[in-house]
Amino acid sequence: MRAALLAAHVLAAIVLVGPVTVTASVFPRYVRAAAASGPSATAALASASAMHRVSRTYAVAALAVPVLGVATAGALGVLTQGWVLVAMALTAVAGLVLALAVVPQQRRVLLDVAGPAGAADVPRRLARLAAVTGVFNLVWAVVVVLMILRPGSTTGV
Repeated sequence: MRAALLAAHVLAAIVLVGPVTVTASVFPRYVRAAAASGPSATAALASASAMHRVSRTYAVAALAVPVLGVATAGALGVLTQGWVLVAMALTAVAGLVLALAVVPQQRRVLLDVAGPAGAADVPRRLARLAAVTGVFNLVWAVVVVLMILRPGSTTGV
């Protein structure tokens, strides 16, 4: 049962968090192309909208990752170990950054680009979005390292 939970947790992280990480990172590229007038602007706006949709949808689906992680840690008897507690806290931080900063800022940027006022605020908003996306990605990278190295683990697994 422990192996099945661990496999489900790792697969969920790859399949559900990976796409959010990628789409959040490439979103600005499509917005910049959409903000530039030209023949490819419409297609770029459609692509940026698709990236936002994936970010928003997978952000909700990715809630399965910490749920499976807690179940796995409980089954392995490591739920109270420091590395697990730090990883859980960082996962909460990443989730909050995604839900409260990345996804809403993507939506605002899309509204700016598609709106009647044009793309005047887009460079400023994209800079802020790039910063919070970088924080989100960095926090997830730290969580992955903690999951691999398990500093202080007493399981020997």
